[in-house]
Amino acid sequence: MSLNVDKVREDFSILQKKIVYFDNSCMTLRPKQVIAAMNQYYEEFPACAGRSMHSLGNKITQEVDFARKQIRKHIGAKRDQELIFTRNTTEAINLLSKSFKFQKGDKIVISDKEHNSNLLPWQIMAEKGLIKLEVVNSNPDNTLDLDDFETKIKGAKMLCIVHTSNIDGVTNPVKDLIKRAHKEGALVMLDAAQSVPHKEVNVRNLDVDFLAFSAHKMLGPSGMGAFYGKRELLENMNPFLVGGETVKDTTFNSRVWEELPNRFEAGLQDYAGILGFSQATKYLEKIGKRNIEKHEIKLTKQLTEGLDDYNILGPRNAEQRGGITSFYKKGIDPHQIALLLDSTSKVMIRSGAHCAHSYFNLRDSPGTARASVYLYNTEEEVEIFKSAINKIKSILH
Repeated sequence: MSLNVDKVREDFSILQKKIVYFDNSCMTLRPKQVIAAMNQYYEEFPACAGRSMHSLGNKITQEVDFARKQIRKHIGAKRDQELIFTRNTTEAINLLSKSFKFQKGDKIVISDKEHNSNLLPWQIMAEKGLIKLEVVNSNPDNTLDLDDFETKIKGAKMLCIVHTSNIDGVTNPVKDLIKRAHKEGALVMLDAAQSVPHKEVNVRNLDVDFLAFSAHKMLGPSGMGAFYGKRELLENMNPFLVGGETVKDTTFNSRVWEELPNRFEAGLQDYAGILGFSQATKYLEKIGKRNIEKHEIKLTKQLTEGLDDYNILGPRNAEQRGGITSFYKKGIDPHQIALLLDSTSKVMIRSGAHCAHSYFNLRDSPGTARASVYLYNTEEEVEIFKSAINKIKSILH
């Protein structure tokens, strides 16, 4: 079944405002089905899950269980206990950094294109002398330097690497990286915030040990994400947020931790967000990730044609960048590009360092303008973008 974009757009009321929304790598829009699922919680069973024995409490407990099963199946996880609800990818990676039992001197390997969320937790641990941090460099075309990776993965405890980069859309060859890391005895965590929304990701096929992703980048609510971990690894980790629902029992000097995943989900959860997250995965499955990926590449190819006057970060081949086009021109402030596109044509893009300041600071760059497309964007919108870029050319130069 092919992607019927006109039909899809009917589910997004904000698109009736004639905006061109090309900031999907930051946050996607939400369809009415996701909003309805969240409203249903507040209107029909607004109670506590896992605590109250009355009918409303039982209903939301059941719905959360259904949602967890739906979301873990979406990424190919085998057990419900392997999926932990978090606020976002950032919290998921912090959970790993603070809960995993690292030994002093353990080596963590990252790439030079990591989001701050997958840099700062490890950087701070390294500054405290708890771990050693190594950074794998990129090639001139922004693909991963595999020779450098081979050198730095030796003796590593864990590889923590982005799956698809939010900087330029380049997807790392993670199946091969995971295989090589495991051969060296290293575990692997993937930042999948930019991959799960756009392509089929199966944690068992990849044999990845940990994976983090966010709902707000895949049609779901903000403040909602998930952390996957192999059960045997999660069982050996300590909770880093503790309180209600993380324990079965306490005394004034002891406690009995809850079973997975509850021991990592402290306090009352965002039940509406969980239901909206689940509905978002159902929506994406109905459309099909392969259809989404194909549609994005088609739009990215078209969009690239309108940027002959600009440099593109990463490979110019759209198939290697998915739905992301980061572009720049020396001497032009990327923020000015974004502001002019919005004010002249209601074209909304992102500008700046994209929460990857380390990458751009190393290259003495102010960042890029970034246009990122998704399943509801159209060829007509790309033409509006191209026309708008030409329109502001005289102002910028």
